[in-house]
Amino acid sequence: MSSRVFLFVVTLLTATLVGTVTAGYFIWQAKDGQVQVGGPFTLTDQTGRQVTEETYQGTWQVVFFGYTYCPDVCPTTMATVTTALDELGPLAEKVTPIFITIDPARDTVEQLAGYHEYFHPRFAMLTGTEEQIAKVAREFRVYYAKAEDSSASDYLMDHSSISYLLDPDGNYVTHFSHGTDPQKMAETLRQHIQG
Repeated sequence: MSSRVFLFVVTLLTATLVGTVTAGYFIWQAKDGQVQVGGPFTLTDQTGRQVTEETYQGTWQVVFFGYTYCPDVCPTTMATVTTALDELGPLAEKVTPIFITIDPARDTVEQLAGYHEYFHPRFAMLTGTEEQIAKVAREFRVYYAKAEDSSASDYLMDHSSISYLLDPDGNYVTHFSHGTDPQKMAETLRQHIQG
């Protein structure tokens, strides 16, 4: 097994494990009504516009952290969100899916703009400085770290893989684990939107 393949396998397993552990933590917290996810941020979207958490208030938000060079987890999750929004039909207008990079060094505005074309047009894709990303990741309790192979010119990122659903006021409602069926996600969104 080459070192690059080994690195990919280790990264994928780590991300899956971290996502599972993080999901368990939030489920436990939610039972006590103590979930505090999200907070103020200032980032830049795929059009170069500066945005804050207030930009998306008034819509339901599906927030996911990842990176555009991710080989599996991120594009799969974003395809799931895209399919779920397609399933919602006109109700999708009440949802803003938000992708926040954990790899701002490579995920520039231009890189995000190109990536945006592959997914639902309502996606907001956000980047920022290393400090801005670290801050918003802490607010969402997201784990991420570079998994670097010194023999490779590129690198992978370890990261948790949960998508958070926030209500129109920006409050945590529930989360979706990686691998959630898009129809199930659509039904959950529909139930919350329609009350």
